[in-house]
Amino acid sequence: MNIGLVAHDSKKKLMQNLCIAYRGILSKHEVYATSTTGRLVEEVTNLTVHKFHAGHLGGVEQMCSQVEQNQIDMVIFLRDAQEPKMHEPDVKNIFRLCDMHNIPLATNLATAELLIKSLERGDLDWREMYKS
Repeated sequence: MNIGLVAHDSKKKLMQNLCIAYRGILSKHEVYATSTTGRLVEEVTNLTVHKFHAGHLGGVEQMCSQVEQNQIDMVIFLRDAQEPKMHEPDVKNIFRLCDMHNIPLATNLATAELLIKSLERGDLDWREMYKS
């Protein structure tokens, strides 16, 4: 499965910790991320992360394109709902595309953990049939 990761600046450490905790599961899948998030996750987990551009430089749009093409199976977008910054990407488009294409999406730690544990149990294997 292809997993997309995005994190606003204030949530990047949380994303690193999430990936450390679940690196055993994540290592069995392909991980894609915006540039800085991907680099930070690689540094602490030794996972191979396919990196797009930085979010504010088009990385989120690149991930959106992958979602539209059914190339991403799950997205974890840890966002700062209280303090979004002007230079950080607009999140509405990726949310809309995940809804349109039935891509599981987590926007907070609790839901991200549920998705990752579901991935481990095989609960998201339906994505393989959906892509065919």
